[in-house]
Amino acid sequence: MQYNIAVIKGDGIGPEIVTEAMKALEVVGEKFGHTFQFTECYAGGNAIDKYGIPLPQETLDICKASDSVLLGAVGGPKWDSVPSDKRPERALLGLRSGLGLFVNLRPAQMHAALAEACPIKPEIIGDGFDILVCRELTGDVYFGKRGRRESELGETGWDDMNYSVTEVERIGRRGFDMAMKRGKKLVSVDKANVLETSRVWRETMHKLREEYPEVEYQDMYVDNAAMQLVRNPGQFDVIVTGNLFGDILSDEASMITGSIGMLPSASIGESKLGMYEPIHGSAPDIAGKGIANPIATILSCAMMLRYSFGLGEEADCIEAAVEKALNDGHRTADIAKEGEKVLSTSEMGAIICANIRG
Repeated sequence: MQYNIAVIKGDGIGPEIVTEAMKALEVVGEKFGHTFQFTECYAGGNAIDKYGIPLPQETLDICKASDSVLLGAVGGPKWDSVPSDKRPERALLGLRSGLGLFVNLRPAQMHAALAEACPIKPEIIGDGFDILVCRELTGDVYFGKRGRRESELGETGWDDMNYSVTEVERIGRRGFDMAMKRGKKLVSVDKANVLETSRVWRETMHKLREEYPEVEYQDMYVDNAAMQLVRNPGQFDVIVTGNLFGDILSDEASMITGSIGMLPSASIGESKLGMYEPIHGSAPDIAGKGIANPIATILSCAMMLRYSFGLGEEADCIEAAVEKALNDGHRTADIAKEGEKVLSTSEMGAIICANIRG
């Protein structure tokens, strides 16, 4: 079976980590009899340099025609001075909107081998935690109208936060569906004590909960959710929330695992087409040094195999290969303790590929 994958290596460490992820997919293909056809295209800062815009139409067309999209990272200080509507990050919003990707899945799982890297006390994390943040991706303040106006206090920026019932229903159902496949616990995060947008969110979620009587449901204000994540992360199974709150909480959830370089993400919609990327940024300070951790990008490929291609066994194989590498004591700089041998990006990728081969 052949799968066509659009590849956006992006900026900073993007090319380094995506290269290792592509190697891992090729090894999976060899082992399980699949062919992965890669088509590289531009988005983000590299697209600004080449085309003058962060998301060329050609890139969007290639992505739409593919079975899935693999993305490295975009952005960096090189493009900080460009107008806001042409910043590299606008490519991400354009891809999500253009491909209809309204669900962002971000797992935050504590690997036993990295328990010492967790900033939370061992007596709090216990046997670990396994959280899935289900974030709405194409609405909220990021896609609302925005502008500047003069006021008695001077120039004032404004952004429109809004959600429709339809938008909440479709992300809410994904959250409940994910909970049904996991621990049947769902926490819906909002700020309904202050925001009208959140009151619409909560009212809609309460109607949806009636369709899922098996799921243990809880409302939680975003400030309390942020506190509870560090107080007792093990209480969470699935968290469903809006774009802004999900952006912040998913980064917090990632850091309590020990390293942001370890965690993948999936952006999906109604079709099988999805976009898969590590949750970390382009890390321009270490770009080109060969020391970036490729694990998050490789695990993003496992999510691609599972969610876009329906290849569960192959996804399990990648995840097991990563787990074995960690259990065997292999570390990149971001997860190594003092005195431990530090592997390069390509060395860690090679070990994971060898583990996939078995």
